[in-house]
Parts: sequence; structure tokens; C-alpha cells
Amino acid sequence: MRVTMRITAAGFLGIIARSGLGKIKHQNMTMKISRLIPFAAVCSLAVASLPSLAADAGDPAAGKSKNAMCIGCHGIDGYKTVFPEVYHVPKIGGQHAAYIVKALQEYKSGNRSHPSMRAIAASLSDKDMADLAAYYSSDAMKSAAK
Repeated sequence: MRVTMRITAAGFLGIIARSGLGKIKHQNMTMKISRLIPFAAVCSLAVASLPSLAADAGDPAAGKSKNAMCIGCHGIDGYKTVFPEVYHVPKIGGQHAAYIVKALQEYKSGNRSHPSMRAIAASLSDKDMADLAAYYSSDAMKSAAK
């Protein structure tokens, strides 16, 4: 899902005016507005970059083709691993994508310590992580997790 927002300088100044910040004395109005225009331009550029952030969301179809390392443990109800200790492996279908990416990044950096997950995460690129997260958080996986 992609969200696109466009705010023009005139629209931004309109928002300012409606918010009460636009209550400027007439003689100072030109000076105040001239100071707001660069600020509005910076805000517009920031908002314009939002679609590029959405592009990093990952591709569920690509994630499905990359999940061979995951499905053997995370796709089995009640599965427990015995290495390095007995550990209940959570099913990750239906989990939030941002959480999955963050967890994989933490395994890769060493902030999480499960040896198997550290080794798997170390082999993943940022794109792989985003694709896997998109797949496991997809509607198909959410319904399968129930």
C-alpha cells in the first residue's frame, strides 16, 4: 500500500493560517511569509520522499520464494528446537512486518543471541529481510496463523 501526500507552499501557508499561527500583524506579514517559504519547501521535499520509503516495504511474492530457511521451524505448530537448548519456536505468520525486520536486524547485529537465527540473519540482505517480513505479515499468512 502506497500513500502519496503533496503539500504545496500555498497549502502549507493555508494550514498555518488556519492553525492560528497565521495571526500576524499586517506590516510584518510579508516578512513572516518570506521566512515560512523556505520552511514550507523543506517540508514539501520531506513529504515527497515518503513514496521512496514505502518502496522499502518488501515484496510478499519474493519473500515466499525466500522462506525455505524459515518455514522448517516457524511453520510448524508447537515446534521446539533442541539447540542450543529446548526452545519453543514461535509461528511468525501474521506478525507485523516492522517487528520481523527489527528482530532479524537484531539477530544479524548480535543484539539477539539465538545461534541458529544469528547465522540465518547474517546471510540476509536488507531487501531479503523486507521481503520475508512482507510475506509473513501478508493477509494469507495472517489467516494461516489462526
